Amino acid sequence: MPRSGPSTSRLLALDVLCRLQETRIPVPLIFNRFSEKHHLEPRDQQLAKALVFGVLRHRQYLDFIVGRFSRHPVGKMKIRTLTALRIGVYQLLLFDRIPQSAAVNETITAFKAGRQPAWLVRFVNGVLRNVAREKTTLPTVDEATVDGKPILNHPDWLVQRWQQYFGPEKTKNICRINNEPPELTIRVNSVHISREQLSALLEKSGYKTVPGKFSDTALSFPQFHGSIKELPGYEEGYFVVQDEAAQLASCLFDMRKDGVYLDGCAGVGGKTTHLAALLPEMGQLTAIEPEKSRYALLAENLKRLKITGVLTENMNLAKFAAKSKQLYDGILLDVPCSGTGVIRRRPDIRWNRLADDLPTYQQQQLQLLDFASSLLKEDGTIVYATCSLEPEENEQVISAFLAAHPHFFLADAGAYLPPEVSCLIDAQGCFHCTPDAGLDGFFAAGLCRTR
Repeated sequence: MPRSGPSTSRLLALDVLCRLQETRIPVPLIFNRFSEKHHLEPRDQQLAKALVFGVLRHRQYLDFIVGRFSRHPVGKMKIRTLTALRIGVYQLLLFDRIPQSAAVNETITAFKAGRQPAWLVRFVNGVLRNVAREKTTLPTVDEATVDGKPILNHPDWLVQRWQQYFGPEKTKNICRINNEPPELTIRVNSVHISREQLSALLEKSGYKTVPGKFSDTALSFPQFHGSIKELPGYEEGYFVVQDEAAQLASCLFDMRKDGVYLDGCAGVGGKTTHLAALLPEMGQLTAIEPEKSRYALLAENLKRLKITGVLTENMNLAKFAAKSKQLYDGILLDVPCSGTGVIRRRPDIRWNRLADDLPTYQQQQLQLLDFASSLLKEDGTIVYATCSLEPEENEQVISAFLAAHPHFFLADAGAYLPPEVSCLIDAQGCFHCTPDAGLDGFFAAGLCRTR
């Protein structure tokens, strides 16, 4: 639809959220595409991102509030109309950085930029002004209920399965944590600096950090707003953004002094660079990533962190396994998955995923394990990892793989991790944490090949 007037943070947020509602494209991709069209300053882009993520974290509650002030059913509203109302209500009730008048007026301006009919603009304006007038009388996110049930801001299918696996109270805690912005956590690049040194450097510049709960290379920022690239030590390669759960998964190898290792799903290199930091002096590491943009970011991260000697290949594991004559002592498989363990960082995931997606992921994960097993030495280990909470992608994959590969056995993750991590090891010996532990939801299992 043609637009009039200059681009604004609200207009960018409106475009991104409408596009997400129409597709299942990940928000980062949509946001990057629309950001190029809107040409906003970094500060305005940050505001737009905050609005997008805020609406996604509280979508059901926002619809609940809109429904109280609209005679027209929420489910029958046009996408752009409902999205504008969500953005406006979010600013009024949950985003105290925005003055009330600006929340209404700027949202209406963004909505009008799509050349909406005058009566529809009046409708949106009226709803938002009524919400503003009565905001002190409205139930909060924690107080609001529908049919006597709390609003958890997650799709019903996901809540129901979590209640089945985790119980109602733990499910409620997971959802509550997912609806809050996570703290920034980084992994110190121990090749070039210690955690204590980096903490002192950051504190000198006014950034307060606290050591991680479980990982000896983790630092968290209790309060951080701004660009990661502006932090002291970024350009020097002193750290990489990485949650503690992901840091711990890379530690499940018993690194041999002259061992050869493979990162079979390298992505942008978070775990690749960690493995490189843990690698003994005579060890070798290869990382493969099939997607071109992620492969480019992998190269950038290796360069920024000043990590040399890592061999990289821009191909998938199937092609690599077919051509490789090398067998490996250890293979890391951080496989593609539903991502339901990182919803607090990627709130769009909850609305993009369907229960029918899980069998497809599982099939792909088992195929990757098969390829990896063909590349593993005797006495070698595959570390299988996901950022999913779903049994179909975790326990069921491990069970199916072991049933089809009797020469493999499941290692005890507790033997490789610090004692304080024992609370995150399940009965089968897998590393298994959920967001209510303060970390991303994560699963990792060591699969060892016998002689």
